[in-house]
Amino acid sequence: MTAVDPNFSEDAAREARKERLFTRINKADRWFQVLGLSWLTPVLKAAAGDNPKAQVSEIWRLLGVPLLAIAGFLMLWATLAPTVQTSLGAIPRPAQVWTEAVNLHEDAVAKGESRAKFEAQVATLNERRAEQGKEPVVREYTGAPSYYSQIWTSIKTVFFGFLIASIVAIPLGIAAGLSPIANAALNPIIQIFKPVSPLAWLPIVTMVVSAVYVTNEGMFSKSFLNSAITVTLCSLWPTLINTALGVSSIDKDLVNVSKVLKMNTWTKITKLVLPSALPLIFTGLRLSLGVGWMVLIAAEMLAQNPGLGKFVWDEFQNGSSQSLAKIMVAVLTIGIIGFLLDRLMYAIQSLFTFTNHR
Repeated sequence: MTAVDPNFSEDAAREARKERLFTRINKADRWFQVLGLSWLTPVLKAAAGDNPKAQVSEIWRLLGVPLLAIAGFLMLWATLAPTVQTSLGAIPRPAQVWTEAVNLHEDAVAKGESRAKFEAQVATLNERRAEQGKEPVVREYTGAPSYYSQIWTSIKTVFFGFLIASIVAIPLGIAAGLSPIANAALNPIIQIFKPVSPLAWLPIVTMVVSAVYVTNEGMFSKSFLNSAITVTLCSLWPTLINTALGVSSIDKDLVNVSKVLKMNTWTKITKLVLPSALPLIFTGLRLSLGVGWMVLIAAEMLAQNPGLGKFVWDEFQNGSSQSLAKIMVAVLTIGIIGFLLDRLMYAIQSLFTFTNHR
């Protein structure tokens, strides 16, 4: 009987463990790409011993070069900023912007504590009134909104407008992609209204909402509806166009199969059209959400509706020595949130499609 070499068994087990580890890393790579952390894959592979030289090259490309570019941008900003004088003073350096970001955070924390204290006092008052058999009082907190609450207001608004736009655009896009008659009917409307600026839509939306939404006790405030509907009107076009393109690009053989199987319209759409068109539909949704986010900031600035846009405008009107730094904090916040919204849509796209659009 031939003896089994223990070293061979250990080597085989080690190789099997490495193979399983690399498989898990490759599976995780898809989500690293979704989150914008694709540089983690070569880091993990290098730590696992997979061709360290090649992985270091990938780390440099995916992480080193972007960090170097950011460092170069910050150095250029810090060098040139003091040379540009504005009505609000010199352009703030990165350190000054960071200081204002910290101040905004501390101010938001203080306002949150003040609001919590106010609500606790109202709750205590109502408990006493309940013990005395009296009706509870309703008191709204009237303090200035914090920076974080303004961010949250803008995010809620853009998602509401984006949701309405998607509900309208996807069915219309499917109809335009399936029917030449529907496409002919929708095409002139798309071509006319797609280029219209949100600054042109906003006065019309404001007047219509004021005329139709006359109650002051509804679920939504008028300012919220004004911003959200403006987002809807400007952001539905990318989704509509890409949905129509995706539906019309379905393989003709699949269409013929649906005719042979005598599929009804609903089955054809759910089993054939949507699965085939999903990649382009999600591309349109990502574009629409990005457009909606840009439109929202402009609408909030123009209409003075609550949100990040109003924060920027208020700081511009304030004209203090810190205002420009606060505006730059808001600009960076807008950019970061825009990136995160795109990553969110890409994550959802990755769950429903097998494509690799970055």
